[in-house]
Amino acid sequence: MGSKIHLLTDRNGLPLSLGISGANMHDSQGLEPLVRGIPPIRSHRGPRRRRPAKLHADKGYDSDHLRRWLRKRGIRHRIARRGIESSQRLGRHHWVVERTVSWLVGCRRLHRRYERKAEHFLAFAGIAAALICHRRLVRVDE
Repeated sequence: MGSKIHLLTDRNGLPLSLGISGANMHDSQGLEPLVRGIPPIRSHRGPRRRRPAKLHADKGYDSDHLRRWLRKRGIRHRIARRGIESSQRLGRHHWVVERTVSWLVGCRRLHRRYERKAEHFLAFAGIAAALICHRRLVRVDE
């Protein structure tokens, strides 16, 4: 019972891609849809970027097939290994994502799942992510 929120952010904590899954699903199965869900980034110089240059992830995303998949797409990765190294080495990168997740869960509708349909819960999570982006970008402009 329950659900997980998977989140991909930029280095400043702005949500780029958002997904949900069942609480009993392994985290590594949620990474590929997140990376594929990143919208193309418009640039004034050069072509649009369709993928991140580098990806940091914690131990929940440690699997060989994900490492191969990221390498094949040309994405450099830094994924903590289970049983070998601690997640503490990710340090500031891990903290940025955790801060954004706490902002998401701060929305009362997402703190506890009231919706039966996953599409409705994902829609509310998307609205919360849009509010986070709006608040961050307005604060930067001031």
